[in-house]
Amino acid sequence: MQKIYNWGILGAGSIAAKFASDLKLLPNARLGAVGSKSHERAEKFAAEHGFAKSYGSYEEFAADPDIDIVYIASRHIGHYPDSLLCLNHGKAVLCEKPVAMNQGQFERMIQLAEEKDLFFMEALWTRFIPSFLRAKEIIDSGKLGRITLIESDFCFKPDYDPEGRLFNKALGGGALLDIGLYPLFLALEFGGDIEEIKAQAYLDERSVDRICNMLVRHREGILSVLYCSIVNNGRVESLIHGTEGILRMNKWWHTPTSLDLMLNDRNPVHIDFEEPGFGYQYEAEEVMRCLDQGKKQSGLFSWEHSRRLISHLDMIRKLTGISYDKPIESV
Repeated sequence: MQKIYNWGILGAGSIAAKFASDLKLLPNARLGAVGSKSHERAEKFAAEHGFAKSYGSYEEFAADPDIDIVYIASRHIGHYPDSLLCLNHGKAVLCEKPVAMNQGQFERMIQLAEEKDLFFMEALWTRFIPSFLRAKEIIDSGKLGRITLIESDFCFKPDYDPEGRLFNKALGGGALLDIGLYPLFLALEFGGDIEEIKAQAYLDERSVDRICNMLVRHREGILSVLYCSIVNNGRVESLIHGTEGILRMNKWWHTPTSLDLMLNDRNPVHIDFEEPGFGYQYEAEEVMRCLDQGKKQSGLFSWEHSRRLISHLDMIRKLTGISYDKPIESV
């Protein structure tokens, strides 16, 4: 008999709404509770999405004994304290990216998960979506030959809101941590260990990084050209070049999308994926699969994967001068 898991979502924003919608696609997931800092917002979210309970306090939410797994959907600066809160109350945790504001915070989160013998995973949803899995399968098969170059961008132009999370340094705003980590993640997954990084960033008058580019040399001789921006729209594509052809992950490549395989001297092959939902169900499914097997971390996106990602984000921040106030970065 399949075990049913009670999910709690901490945070009641747009990404929490999408995640809640996708949980309904999983027969072993139950919408247990939602937590917000506002009773009214929590009650409204619970009513709209069908949660059994709602809490207007993070502490009350975390203390609910019926919650098995918590999805941390709070703002970037809340990921560290909110994860610690839930781990301290014995919950398995799936924490939205970036997993923390720096590696020091991440290491403390993992330390606590180990002390409490609990499951913990960064919610890097791209790693689990069908189009990414197919891209990885193609690359691992050797069809592209030797990988030589990776190009990846994530550029979009949202409405400017100086108090919104993207443009507000006090909320952990900026392009790198919000969207730049996606191209970096791709480079790490498909290019392997990094030997050298060069990076530049444009910081606005409030020291918020709006544009960042990264030139990466991998140990296997692969180069990655990566960039992100919150001031202009871009292709939002990824191209993996090999000696035998090119694989293109099409627009909004970090979401369930389509692929184009263009091998040398062959007709291009277009690969479509018709999947339900937004694509968050796959990471949720992975969490429950791991729990069914008694695992404390995922083999697909392990603690070491998150460690590699956040350590290089820290390095890029140091190279470009991207910084945050001490209370936000404290461990």
